Amino acid sequence: MKKLDVLVLTDHTTHGKGESIYRLLQSMGENELCLSLFIVSRSNEENKAFFDDVTSNDVHGKYIDKNFCYTEHGDWYKGGIRKKVSEFDVIFLRVDRPVSDNQLLTLKSTFSAQIIVNDPVGIIETGSKKFLLQFKELCPEMALCKSIEDVEREADKYQVVLKPINGYGGEGLIRVSKDYIWFQENRETRASGRTRLIRQFENSEEMLAMRFLKNVTKGDKRVIVVGEKILGSTLRMPANDSWLCNLKQGGKASFSEVTEREKQIAETISPALQKNGVVIFGFDTLEDDYGERVLSEINTLNVGGLIQAQEFSGQPVVEQASNQIWQYIKEISKRNHV
Repeated sequence: MKKLDVLVLTDHTTHGKGESIYRLLQSMGENELCLSLFIVSRSNEENKAFFDDVTSNDVHGKYIDKNFCYTEHGDWYKGGIRKKVSEFDVIFLRVDRPVSDNQLLTLKSTFSAQIIVNDPVGIIETGSKKFLLQFKELCPEMALCKSIEDVEREADKYQVVLKPINGYGGEGLIRVSKDYIWFQENRETRASGRTRLIRQFENSEEMLAMRFLKNVTKGDKRVIVVGEKILGSTLRMPANDSWLCNLKQGGKASFSEVTEREKQIAETISPALQKNGVVIFGFDTLEDDYGERVLSEINTLNVGGLIQAQEFSGQPVVEQASNQIWQYIKEISKRNHV
């Protein structure tokens, strides 16, 4: 099998000091199947046309070398050369939202000859909160809401957390009880917040209502899976007096062990994700009222947590992730006779 050229699409302005992409790509570059890694940032002005409509064949970036590392002002990304996307065998997506479903679909259709990790169509399918409805037995009670009346019906039974169908990073979460509505951390009475909640359905046709679990104070856990193999997990605790565990919302990460129940969750959902071309993903669990971990979220676009899982566990999580990604690429390449 020939060695492969890999194009990495990212946005360096969203990176932090602990971003896993730097160690991950260094590890991927050492694999025997890798001929080169060429990285392109959405925030470089030369790439605006490509990332805006994803139909341009030209991108501006740099080949990854031993000096590739995070810098506060993105100095490494300065300079670079122009290449054509069609020159590459593999496209590796490491971009955060906002990226529209239309952009993902255009990327898939325009560069159909390339292997794309994760598959853009698969990201759209599995990244939607609706995908969780296929696994109701693994999740807290939940229902798809299309109106304020749907929400009120669910909230009269038990407290719910409303999730935008295509939401990410804990943005836009709303908690509703019989008496109150919390817009993120801001609490209002249900009567005073009703108009604002109605507007949510004017901007978003549907939201997923999931039963609020009081044990959220014990943290939510991000479990990382690559190639159907669990590589590690990280427990994210909410800030004091908060019900939001996302790191972007002030949560703190710590070491955690994967439970037998979480292994069962991974075994159940992995085949459906793999079928959709998703090789690397993270899923989140919360503790229910009986002390059992239940599925609350699946992330398939730009999965974080590799570095934290490696540092907390002492295991070579990044190298294992790299090997699993290359194994997937190898299998697809053989199937496509690359």
